[in-house]
Amino acid sequence: TRIAVMKFKNPPVNSLSLEFLTEFVISLEKLENDKSIRGVILTSERPGIFSAGLDLMEMYGRNPAHYAEYWKAVQELWLRLYLSNLTLISAINGASPAGGCLMALTCDYRIMADNPKYTIGLNESLLGIVAPFWLKDNYVNTIGHRAAERALQLGTLFPPAEALKVGLVDEVVPEDQVHSKARSVMAKWFTIPDHSRQLTKSMMRKATADNLIKQREADIQNFTSFISRDSIQKSLHVYLEKLKQKKG
Repeated sequence: TRIAVMKFKNPPVNSLSLEFLTEFVISLEKLENDKSIRGVILTSERPGIFSAGLDLMEMYGRNPAHYAEYWKAVQELWLRLYLSNLTLISAINGASPAGGCLMALTCDYRIMADNPKYTIGLNESLLGIVAPFWLKDNYVNTIGHRAAERALQLGTLFPPAEALKVGLVDEVVPEDQVHSKARSVMAKWFTIPDHSRQLTKSMMRKATADNLIKQREADIQNFTSFISRDSIQKSLHVYLEKLKQKKG
């Protein structure tokens, strides 16, 4: 079929730990070097949660060198996905906040399960942190400046119908049809010659990606100094305690 399926498996909520990010990029690279593969479907092995996003434990109570290494891996994930020559389709079969939304935003096409419990969006502001400029650019390119500005400030998580309305996802389908729909959409994308589609994709995305590539080191330093602040560590502590209580 020339399609690979990458299923996220990092229990309990597919958070983007340093190990997950590293393995993911290696797996994607292997697929890109495999001439028999033209497209990849990104999905979760565990229906109900696509990915809860960045692993807060990587950003809390660690040293600056660790924060820098972690942020570089987050940048790398986004760049590799955003600039991939493969056709990427996300089959969003669960909740997709923050880093989950980041992965979906890099794809060429997004299909979401029609379940009002599942939401998608960049909710960083609710945790007292800020989405990086390059992810903001990706969001603006997807849903437009005004919608992105409002959603980023409020940390909005959109249920499927609203995500479709703002253009954050391309299609909403019954939960049991997410994967079959992803395959049929992929078949449509495969009717386009790879070289012309890839050059077009690169032309559309290069400026946004270059914006990060030019400022990678500065972005890592900004993140490291921001996340190391006492006030930010305190707000992460409060949030993590809330999560513990929920589990308890």
